[in-house]
Amino acid sequence: MSLSNEADAYAVATEIAWLNGAWISSGDLSIPVGDAGFVLGATVTEQLRTFGGRVFLANLHAARFRDSLACAGIDPGLSLETIFAAAATVASHNHALGVLQDDLGVIVFATPGNLPSQHQGRASQPRVAIHSFPLAFSTWANAYRNGAALRSVSICQVPDTCWPLQMKCRSRMHYVLADTMARSLEPAARAVLCHADGRVSETSTANIAIVRRGTIITPPSTDALAGVSLRYLKQLSASLGISWQEHSLRSEDLASADEILLTSTPSCLLPATRLDGRPIGLGQPGPIAEQLLAAWSSSVGVDIVRQAFEAAQPTVPSVSPVPTARLA
Repeated sequence: MSLSNEADAYAVATEIAWLNGAWISSGDLSIPVGDAGFVLGATVTEQLRTFGGRVFLANLHAARFRDSLACAGIDPGLSLETIFAAAATVASHNHALGVLQDDLGVIVFATPGNLPSQHQGRASQPRVAIHSFPLAFSTWANAYRNGAALRSVSICQVPDTCWPLQMKCRSRMHYVLADTMARSLEPAARAVLCHADGRVSETSTANIAIVRRGTIITPPSTDALAGVSLRYLKQLSASLGISWQEHSLRSEDLASADEILLTSTPSCLLPATRLDGRPIGLGQPGPIAEQLLAAWSSSVGVDIVRQAFEAAQPTVPSVSPVPTARLA
């Protein structure tokens, strides 16, 4: 998909975004405060990432977005092909503007539109928007080598009786509370959310898998959101001959695992090396994590770990000479 004439004015040096079929400057992207997505958190979303400026696994994200729209009862009035072609254009255009050519995160989200009670009883068409941002490599780069820390918390996963677990939405206060509790116990730790009956679900930002005696075990789709990155990890595992199982996990399964793997769109795959202050396995990234990261890097043509470390390095701005005032 190429930029329309409407976007030509932004084509030289301005980041673009997309709202209900219209190309706009990213700085102009907004929704009213009375939109149901803002007032009620009634937003379904997908986060994609790029490799070399091209969106990764777009078809899988599009399929999950379609299912989330159906769960939420949102009809965007636009085809998935149109929406995700626009996402590809936002990614490629904005990536080309980057000085360091770092890869981007790309967000697609949809809301039901205006909440009638805040718009004199009048609704509006749903809103579908796309925007991008530089990936925050510095927030996870060190975890590739040192591993992430996890913490058990009392905040539970939202039950399926509230909304379908497979709907990817932005009603995420339980994630905020869970991570706040985890970080009060250990700085930078991520919370492990479980169901009320003790089944492990996920973290606020990643699916969880464990490695036990060379086999990867993940919670089934009845326990956790079906992660796009987790699905790709399964494909990589099969190509490497690593066995894969799906069944419910408990906290004790995490504690006794040889390795813990966290999969998410921005970071792809991170090892977790501590749970509740105790080491997982040897307390360092394990061989399965390293093997899969290498395979992932090879498949996308980018050294994922090196990219993160190089992008996370602080840049020193150039300093222009300070002009000296001439004395009269």
